[in-house]
Amino acid sequence: MMAGQLPEEACKAAGVTLNRVVEEMSRRIVGQRDLQKKMLLALMADGHILLEGLPGLAKTTAIKTLGEVARLEFHRIQFTPDLLPSDVAGTQIYDPRNGSFSVKRGPVFANLILADEINRAPAKVQSALLEAMQERQVTLAGDTIPLPQPFLVMATQNPIEQEGTYPLPEAQLDRFLFKIIVGYGTIDDEMEIMARAVAQQEHKPAAVLDAKDIIELQGLVRKVHVSEKIRRYIANVVIATRDPVAAKLQDLKPLIEVGASPRASISLEKAARAQAVIEGRAYVTPQDVKDVGFEVLRHRVIRSFEAEADNVAVDDLVRKIFDHIEVP
Repeated sequence: MMAGQLPEEACKAAGVTLNRVVEEMSRRIVGQRDLQKKMLLALMADGHILLEGLPGLAKTTAIKTLGEVARLEFHRIQFTPDLLPSDVAGTQIYDPRNGSFSVKRGPVFANLILADEINRAPAKVQSALLEAMQERQVTLAGDTIPLPQPFLVMATQNPIEQEGTYPLPEAQLDRFLFKIIVGYGTIDDEMEIMARAVAQQEHKPAAVLDAKDIIELQGLVRKVHVSEKIRRYIANVVIATRDPVAAKLQDLKPLIEVGASPRASISLEKAARAQAVIEGRAYVTPQDVKDVGFEVLRHRVIRSFEAEADNVAVDDLVRKIFDHIEVP
């Protein structure tokens, strides 16, 4: 926020800039506007993204393009069954010339990390990201090294290939701000993709932000006003996932095995604040909460066996909760 600017003025200016970021990303990426916007929201809210989608849906291109538009360093880590924790975080290298050890930093030391097919690596490798995602630091040989700021992990997983995969533990799932489901585009998008591929067109986006600007935006997000009524609304939504009966949603009781944790309430408020800023407002509305609610809750609400057997999606459960909880 510029010195002397009121939060309202700063949010209006930020909204214009952030929408320009999305426009610049769209110069290279055909369709997927919601993905682009949610990536930007996660970066502003200082959170991480779990992305579920089939191959070829521009996941790598999207985060690489965000790095170019925001002048952030980008690294890609391909998760495989034989990957080691040191391949992610780094290790010590012995120098026989002087008999000393030096630290070689791993690819996690960047602003934007693409953890591609994260569920193909065993738990010990997945856990190498836990400290980085939560504490924004890495411990190597007893030394704690802070990660560059801002820092965003976007992990991808394939929704249909289950052979040779390792499910993400709930503790790690809970550390993702968003879980985004990426689908196919429209027929016009498909035709545009083919035309660009044949013409070998490269649309280079212009840089709009830098790391300092992102850190300032994160500070602005924290200044966005959240009324007590909105905060209670968020709490009511999250608590309804844990105790549907108390929320007068008795029909959901047998369908939910585990509800969302308190981290979901924090994440929902943070994401709603960022949503308000991208809309140019210095205050959160109930619609802001709804706009980010599915991405925040869908990986934190665990369906029961009965819900799985009846093909009831988590999004269906979350939708019923939002439809039922009274809006302030």
